[in-house]
Amino acid sequence: MESKLKYSRVLVSGGAGFIGSHLVDALINDGFEVSVLDSLSSGRIVNIEHHLGSKKLRFVKGDIRDIDAINEVLEDVEVIYHLAAVTSVPYSVENPEVTYDVNVIGTTNLLEMCLRSNSMERFIYVSTCAVYGEPKYLPIDEKHPINPVSPYAATKLAAEHSCREFQEMNGLKIAILRPFNVYGQRQRSDEFGGVIASFIENLRNRKPLVIYGDGSQTRDFIHVEDAVRAFMSVMNRESAIGRAFNIASGVSASINQLVQLLIKIFGAKNVRLQYQHARQGDIKHSYADIKEANVYLEFGPRISLEEGLLNLVKV
Repeated sequence: MESKLKYSRVLVSGGAGFIGSHLVDALINDGFEVSVLDSLSSGRIVNIEHHLGSKKLRFVKGDIRDIDAINEVLEDVEVIYHLAAVTSVPYSVENPEVTYDVNVIGTTNLLEMCLRSNSMERFIYVSTCAVYGEPKYLPIDEKHPINPVSPYAATKLAAEHSCREFQEMNGLKIAILRPFNVYGQRQRSDEFGGVIASFIENLRNRKPLVIYGDGSQTRDFIHVEDAVRAFMSVMNRESAIGRAFNIASGVSASINQLVQLLIKIFGAKNVRLQYQHARQGDIKHSYADIKEANVYLEFGPRISLEEGLLNLVKV
């Protein structure tokens, strides 16, 4: 096993968001000093409020398109986890220019500012499985053809290219993470959130479950605690540099299966299901090959979908 590298100061862009805030928790619990840059356009300060006032956390409300805001949080930072982004596919379809500005220009801003830093050691870019598009084969490995089908996915891919260019041209040490469908506490149930959070909220409020398409579409759901473990392992592994990793469970589940599992957990009766037209930019089937993460990050998921849903419903 390779020796672990030691860092102490980390920046999490988008650190008040769903995944970002769980990453902040893990970093602070491990003794890191953490800076968070978040515009709070989709992130929420309540997600990190338990750290406010701690010497371990520095929060700056700001946009990654704002050079001054980046300057404010970048001092002495050794590692960046870059999660700040427009993440809603429907929003990206309606607002492609804003999506490009945030996801591509914002990422380039961060990369350029890293070059001016004397302390920067790692830039870990959190991309998305959406860069693969409709799969040519399953499970999807990191060598799968890239074919984004939404402005969101296209801009995340463009940002990946920017990261690779900065590594090749400037020697910046980059790793790219492609999470599949992450779920867990703090996930929003609106357009910025995910299907699991939406279903749970509707079941609690005895509302119909809205399913886009016929429900046979499949996804690879990974609990946020598992995802964060994978994220953390990237920081200290030299072998992760220059690579992209699927962060997923490696297990396929259909939306219809998800619905029935949640109905069973809730013990709900007479649940109304509303099937609507599939949304633009949504793909039919998706689940990951996670051998690369297993080999290079020593990562394997620990929380099954049923266990993760049970814990989430209890909250």
